Amino acid sequence: MNSDQATLRSALQLIAPGTALREGLDRIQHSHTGALIVLGFTPEVEALCSGGFELDVEFTPARLRELCKMDGAVVLDTDNWRIRRANVQLLPDPSIPTDESGMRHRTAQRTARQTGLPVLSLSASMRLISIYVGDLHHPLYEPEALLARANQAVDTLDRYCQRLDEVLQTLTILEMRDSATVRDVATVIQRMEMIRRITSEINGYLEELGSDGRLLALQVDDLVRGSASERALVLRDYVHTSSAVAAAESQLSELGGDQLIDLTAIANVLGLGVFDIADLDRIIQPRGIRALSLVPRLPWSVIKTIAENWDSLSELRAASVEDLQKIEGIGPYRAKLIHENLERQHAMAAAGVVGW
Repeated sequence: MNSDQATLRSALQLIAPGTALREGLDRIQHSHTGALIVLGFTPEVEALCSGGFELDVEFTPARLRELCKMDGAVVLDTDNWRIRRANVQLLPDPSIPTDESGMRHRTAQRTARQTGLPVLSLSASMRLISIYVGDLHHPLYEPEALLARANQAVDTLDRYCQRLDEVLQTLTILEMRDSATVRDVATVIQRMEMIRRITSEINGYLEELGSDGRLLALQVDDLVRGSASERALVLRDYVHTSSAVAAAESQLSELGGDQLIDLTAIANVLGLGVFDIADLDRIIQPRGIRALSLVPRLPWSVIKTIAENWDSLSELRAASVEDLQKIEGIGPYRAKLIHENLERQHAMAAAGVVGW
């Protein structure tokens, strides 16, 4: 995420439903007047102001609405929530390109590009709120429309989560049977990346919805709880170094839509060496990190140490209690617990059961 996108997301949180600023914007819309509002007060903004009134009063929705009855712009100090200028003419550099047609929107876009601050433009005729940040332009939609989009995205997320549970259970059983293939691993990672992207889109809606999205946020949290840690475990099982895991996550997020449906591309991001479609059916072994994470009360530091001493889950499962006790930090009790838990996982997988 670049700086303009981060600034935009912060601005959307400031004007989300339930905030004082959004109440002020709603009042302006209900009075059928337009407005030009700069969210931030810096020396650069001050240099663009001509005429108007110099103020230093506390921000309230009522004051914002009254001041916006005048034709000029209002400048807010969002750090201290003070109104600093009202009815001013903004004079940004006229050579800055703009693709807007209305004077208010042209001024808003040029001011945003010149200062890097969020600038709001409210159209009186179209009853539309637009926010400009740098080269970004984001229209604000009514909460009802956003809720409809968010609910549709949550339904999609629910279906993908159900499908992920299925393919993840299949992978777990195949791992314990030493018959997992590159295709199985790539399919799981593909679903996890799709879920990450859908969740990111929903979070954008939730930021705009503010207090109106509380119940939806709880639903999303329930659907994706634990998915990030599960994703990390699967990656660590098949990408051997922590630095390579970080690189793989970055490359996955950069895959285009057409690449994301290509299991070969995903497998190569993981470093699984797929050069032909037939390579997807090659059997591979996990390191056993995800299986070890299911052992009760086993610290992450011990899991990493164990994984460094055995190259695969099958080798780890074949290790005796005595072999495990040779690892620093593993005593007789913990060694027996690990050995018995892995044996139980294997037995349940042999019966086609997951959920230990």
